[in-house]
Amino acid sequence: MRWRLRRQGADVEIAIYRFPDMSTSWDTPDAEGTRCWNSTQPRAVLSHAVVEAAETVLRLHGEAGYRKKWIEHSFPVAALDGLRQLHRRNDECRHENCQVSTDS
Repeated sequence: MRWRLRRQGADVEIAIYRFPDMSTSWDTPDAEGTRCWNSTQPRAVLSHAVVEAAETVLRLHGEAGYRKKWIEHSFPVAALDGLRQLHRRNDECRHENCQVSTDS
């Protein structure tokens, strides 16, 4: 599966393509694959969903459990932290966990 995300103003177009053999089709144009799903979502909604999903995976497996399960890759802690900070700062998310505290 190949995921393509393209920004369209405040939205993100998400398209997922399937190829007969993903191990040999890294450079194959999207048009040669089969688009099996697509959607356009507000960037804030997409970024919240990604942060929430990643946090769930981290809570479920922990860093050591993630490494054991995915072997070749450590959990992307720094990337999650960066995405979380950008989301909280730029997306005006109304979810309680995303509110930036002004108390300090």
